Parts: sequence; C-alpha cells; structure tokens
Amino acid sequence: MIKASQRSLAPLFSLAVLSWCVGCTPDESPFRQENENLRKQLAKQESLLNSLQDGNKVMQQQIDLLNQELRDAKKQTEHAQAEAKSLQTEAKTLGAKLDAQLVESKKLSGEIQRTAAKAAQVTDSIRVEEKGSQIEDLPRPLPAVGKAAEEALTRNGYRIRVTVKTDQKAVFVTERKISIPTSVETAGSRNQYVVSLQALPSNVTRLSVKAEFERVAQGGRVLAVDAEEIAEIERRLIAEIGKAVASPSKL
Repeated sequence: MIKASQRSLAPLFSLAVLSWCVGCTPDESPFRQENENLRKQLAKQESLLNSLQDGNKVMQQQIDLLNQELRDAKKQTEHAQAEAKSLQTEAKTLGAKLDAQLVESKKLSGEIQRTAAKAAQVTDSIRVEEKGSQIEDLPRPLPAVGKAAEEALTRNGYRIRVTVKTDQKAVFVTERKISIPTSVETAGSRNQYVVSLQALPSNVTRLSVKAEFERVAQGGRVLAVDAEEIAEIERRLIAEIGKAVASPSKL
C-alpha cells in the first residue's frame, strides 16, 4: 500500500514533469535559416535564369541581324552577278557594233581616198583660157568670192549653166543672155560669162572674167564689137564682185 505522504507527492511530481515537457518545445531556427538560404539560392537562380534569357534574346537578335545581313549580301551578290552578265552582253554587242563600224570606216576611208583622187584629177583638168580675160586678185577666201560671183551673175539676169567647184578652183559658165534690138537704130546684144576662181596663199583668190559679148542688129545680123568694150564689160562684173566681198555683211 502507498503511504499517505507518497500520495501527496505524486501530483506535484506529475506537474513538474508536465512543466518540463512544455518548456522543451523544439527549436525551429535551423529550419528557418535553411529556408532562407534556399530562398536566396532560388532568387539567385531566378536572376541567373533571367540573365540567361536576356542573353539569349540579345544573341537571337544578333543572329537575326547576321541572317538579314547575309540575305542582303546574297541579294547584292545576285544583283552584281546579273549586272555583270548584262554588262558582258552589252560589251559583246558593242564589240560587234565596233567591228561593223571599223569595216564601214575602212570602206568609207577607201571611198574618201578615191574621191580625193578624182577631185585632184578634176582640179588638174580644169583649165580656163585666161587669154583675153580680165583678172584681179581679191584678198578674200575662195568660198566668199565664189558666193559673191554667183549672186552678181544672178542679180544681172544670168542663169548659171555649168558649175565646177573644188577646194582650190571654181568655174561658173552662164547661159547666153540675149537682148532683142528695139529698133533699127538700137542694136541688141547677147553675152555669156565664164568666171573662174583660183585659190592663192594667204586667203587670196584670183578672179578671172571672160565675156563673149556680141552686138546684134535686127534680123540677127552680128555687128563688130571693139575689144575695149568687151574688156569694160568684164571689168564691171569684177568691180561688182569685188564690192560685194569688200562688205562681208552683204554676203
């Protein structure tokens, strides 16, 4: 049997044990520290992951840019190749045209040489009898004197029948101009001019005028004409041509 004193201590002992058990609550601080460390590691990993993702985006952008540059370079290369092919075709076409032009140039050169030879022959063959003609040297080039001579003949009613021109010579032969006699007392006339030009050094042109002048009476009878009268007719034409070339504005 339990003694009375022992029964009185039992409740106290139980209360002390219970108080000790209550005071022995487990310490959670190590778990909290570990959780905090895990959270920090997770945050670092998330930051690293974000950095990697950002890096991937930048890398992808660089790759896209390089791909675009490659596509542009490819297009430029294709364009350059097409242009080179076009230029090559054009060069072949131009080469063919050049060859054709060279052939034509040689042909024209031969024709020019033949024409020059003929012109030289014509120049040598032009021989106008200057005996009995009036001659004067004019200080103007042959083309200017030739133009003045043609205009003077036309102005005086003479139609030019034959014209021969070279670089050094020119000859104009008119048709015969006839003036019908108006009465027995007044004789008519008929005349034909042969005008020749010869180029001389220093832009000087030798002008020669020969007139085949005749007096004609009624009925067609030819009258004698003094040589001085014919010379005067020739000198008048020379004077008119000389006056024209002396005033270039009139040519």
